[in-house]
Amino acid sequence: MLHDMLSLLGSLEHVRARFGGFIGLTGVQYTLLVTIRQLQGQFGVGVKDVADQLGLSAPFVTVETKKLVKIGVLDKAPNPDDLRRVRLSVSDSGHALLRQLAPLQREINDAIFEPLSRDDFERQCRTIHALRRSAERAVTLADYLLDDSGETL
Repeated sequence: MLHDMLSLLGSLEHVRARFGGFIGLTGVQYTLLVTIRQLQGQFGVGVKDVADQLGLSAPFVTVETKKLVKIGVLDKAPNPDDLRRVRLSVSDSGHALLRQLAPLQREINDAIFEPLSRDDFERQCRTIHALRRSAERAVTLADYLLDDSGETL
């Protein structure tokens, strides 16, 4: 099962890179763009919320979103509740890129999820979410039990 999951992950990363490349972004930048679109609501979303959603560090998200602001696919505004923070949202240009990708994305996603019924898909979403959380705990455990040389403590 783990080998199948690793193979699936590799395929999904390849598809993500192709989605990003189609609109002139890296795979990670594409993921940031769609995650911000999903989370932004009416007023935008903070870097920490994006980082938490994706399991990335806030400094990494900051560096990558600055690049996306610079090329005009994201907008950045001060957070009125805390002027040290910003709110990110997808710009009109970013929305246009995602609309351009949407028909191809839909066809590719349909191919990926073809074996799943709606009930299967919903069950898999819950299972993957639970596995993500347990894997995060396992990383902490591995870091605790194994030193940098791979030997147990």
